[in-house]
Amino acid sequence: MSSTITGKPTFTRTFAAHLFAPIKITWQQFIDLLVPFRHSPHIRNHAASVTISRVQLVAALFAVLVPACAVLDWFVFPFPEWAQMTGMRMTAALVFVLLAWPWESGKSRLQADAILMALLLVPPVFYLMSIRVISGLELSESGKLAAKLYALMPNIVLAGLAIFPLTALEVLLFSLPAFAFAIIGYYMNGQPLSLVQHGPELWLMVLVMGVAMFSGMSQLHYMAALVNRAMVDPLTGAYTRRSGGETLDLLFRLAALQNAPLSVAFIDLDKFKSINDTFGHDEGDKALRALSEKLKDGLRKGDVLVRWGGEEFVAILNNTDAPGAKIVIERLREAGFGNRPDGKPMTASIGVAERGVDNARDWPELIEAADHRMYEAKKTGRDRAVLPGGDVMVFGPPIE
Repeated sequence: MSSTITGKPTFTRTFAAHLFAPIKITWQQFIDLLVPFRHSPHIRNHAASVTISRVQLVAALFAVLVPACAVLDWFVFPFPEWAQMTGMRMTAALVFVLLAWPWESGKSRLQADAILMALLLVPPVFYLMSIRVISGLELSESGKLAAKLYALMPNIVLAGLAIFPLTALEVLLFSLPAFAFAIIGYYMNGQPLSLVQHGPELWLMVLVMGVAMFSGMSQLHYMAALVNRAMVDPLTGAYTRRSGGETLDLLFRLAALQNAPLSVAFIDLDKFKSINDTFGHDEGDKALRALSEKLKDGLRKGDVLVRWGGEEFVAILNNTDAPGAKIVIERLREAGFGNRPDGKPMTASIGVAERGVDNARDWPELIEAADHRMYEAKKTGRDRAVLPGGDVMVFGPPIE
């Protein structure tokens, strides 16, 4: 991961680099923290899982604390108002119990956003309902204090956003209901919105939202860095076998559901062991990095490159049939795979499989078919590709 933010004026680069210290980010990564649409499915799914887990934890705590605080209402409000407040607390506690319940379901981003919004709406709704209950009452000093504390619930919502890994836009969107409920509360209390009277309170809410925004962005960036470190091979920059398998599983299920094509190319660098034995492992690492860069440059944006192990790579060609995969292989081979330490061009043996043509029932079967064809390419002379149906693409003379 880059250690500085590049491509922008010096002041912006320096400011943003220190803003997220000690984890330094690129300018592109900083933009990714502003909007929620640019992250990979792995990061979005992980963020959703973290969000749901934290919602459940907070909801479990509130499910206990909210009804317990009914004791305070009994002392500061007269009957039947304190009874109504207790009923509202029990209703809120029931909502918190439902949010904390470990439902068996997929942890999608949409589900995470839905339960987070539900959690955030409970306190301000309770605040507005409390206004209706105690409106017109002659309150004691302690009652007035309790009413003012209830008025802080929109601020509590904004502060609570700080514990979730969110982008700046997400924090802003989740904050809007809190501002709306606060303003509605002013009118319900007979206080038309006034810049002089309510400006300081709203400004404080903006500051709390800003802190929550910075905290959410920092958490998201740190989480993304950890996820990327786990899912990306540090040597080549390709996906690891584990993360590649997860991606392939998802793409295979989607392709099967939509009856769409999906191809994989199993790529094995020819004579790689001789590079390590003759020139050393450092040169072998350089060869793998060169091959990875060449492959990534030749693949389309929607394709995925996976380091399957050692000198073996798998290119996941999304929404690509067998003829389309052949075009991709031709383009990759024409661009070359880099050079060996002695200056000679590197070659690779490639096996291609396609979901429909090979009647693959799952992604391991698809990989197995491509792997088998890759070994067939090696046995028949290397520097070639074996495609579905037995079609062979020979790029050069047989390599002994």
